[in-house]
Amino acid sequence: MSSLLSLSRLIDKFNEFVGRWLAWLVLAAVLISAANAAVRKAFNFSSNAFLEVQWYLFAAVFLLAAGYTLMRQEHVKIDVISGRFSKRTQIAIDIFGLCFFLFPFVIVVMRLVLPVVLRAYQSGEMSSNAGGLIRWPVEAMLPIGLLFLGAQGISELIKRIAFLQGLIPDPTRKQGVKSAEEELAEFLLQKEVAAREKALTEGKQ
Repeated sequence: MSSLLSLSRLIDKFNEFVGRWLAWLVLAAVLISAANAAVRKAFNFSSNAFLEVQWYLFAAVFLLAAGYTLMRQEHVKIDVISGRFSKRTQIAIDIFGLCFFLFPFVIVVMRLVLPVVLRAYQSGEMSSNAGGLIRWPVEAMLPIGLLFLGAQGISELIKRIAFLQGLIPDPTRKQGVKSAEEELAEFLLQKEVAAREKALTEGKQ
């Protein structure tokens, strides 16, 4: 199991690296969008390539970060039923979901999309829009993203089995990560404290 845990840590580290670098693509998409709008308004010039590259960047963030999102446990979960069970039962449910839903999904979709991507690459498929971009790179992001997701699924499976064996702490517990609600509450509290301090300062004057 120690070698499997080492593999799990390696996968986690890889998807952490991928996720952190993909975050910069969001900034790139925003800058391209702003530049495209400015050029269109100022010089009455635009190109479908500028629009499509934004879609490609969004696709890269959405698809290639699937494994990172799974590792960070940020996929939507409905814990109305499982939340009532013990932690070991919840982990067992996760293992069932990984084995009978996630892995089959990855395998089936990979088998469906790989021929499509290969055909697009061999034919040099281009966008149907005037001035559009070549299509196969963005289509290839789907199987690559599924590969990252499947690898992270293996990592999550290893961690959950190790937890049931008492080898590691709860892998579903977020270590030192605040939820969006906690961050909002902290921001509002800081804002309220700053307002009170300002009112006290003005009152003394």
